[in-house]
Amino acid sequence: MQWILNDIPLGRNIQTIRMERKMTQMQVVEKMQLIGSTMSRSTYANIESGRRNIKASDLKALQTIFDVDFAEFFKD
Repeated sequence: MQWILNDIPLGRNIQTIRMERKMTQMQVVEKMQLIGSTMSRSTYANIESGRRNIKASDLKALQTIFDVDFAEFFKD
């Protein structure tokens, strides 16, 4: 059996969840900063577009803000 490793569209999934919550990128970043993240809006935008990876601690912050199961971020 041969396995094919494909990247999960993590950034696109984050963007989809944010849009379902009717939140702007800035609103998400402001909530993240209240939790203790140092993320900027431009960094967040780069994560959504797939140009930048996300730290585990920031993913945990998004999980709290969006109130979703981690599996939602990793849908294929």
